[in-house]
Amino acid sequence: MSDNILELIRAVELFTNKSIIRFNEAYEHNIGISSILVLAELNKKGPQKSSAIAKELSYTPGAMTNIANKLINEGYAVRQYDEKDRRRVMLAITDQGQHALEDAQKTGQVLRKDVFETLTEEEIRQFRAIYEKLLDQLDT
Repeated sequence: MSDNILELIRAVELFTNKSIIRFNEAYEHNIGISSILVLAELNKKGPQKSSAIAKELSYTPGAMTNIANKLINEGYAVRQYDEKDRRRVMLAITDQGQHALEDAQKTGQVLRKDVFETLTEEEIRQFRAIYEKLLDQLDT
């Protein structure tokens, strides 16, 4: 059984890595998946402290600082200061960041279509059910 689980983990890892490579080849902006996930979080919940985003996405503080700096340098995000407490700094998505996120979503849709069109609707349903079951198990 342990050999099978290791083979399964390796297959999932290879699929994920190849998917990321294909995405990066098709995506025109100079940011990676981690940065896109941060933009999605900002888009969903509005301006936030970097530490809150890092906790939500399970990033280290150092990694989150690097991601935030890259997003700011590329014009995809800005720092916002709280007028009542200038020590409180929030990260916010810009219009350019919103555009990059929309492009990422479109690129992802094309990739998913290309990859998953080989599966039947029933296989997709089973695949999703299995992943949801495994995610629930990991959350306990």
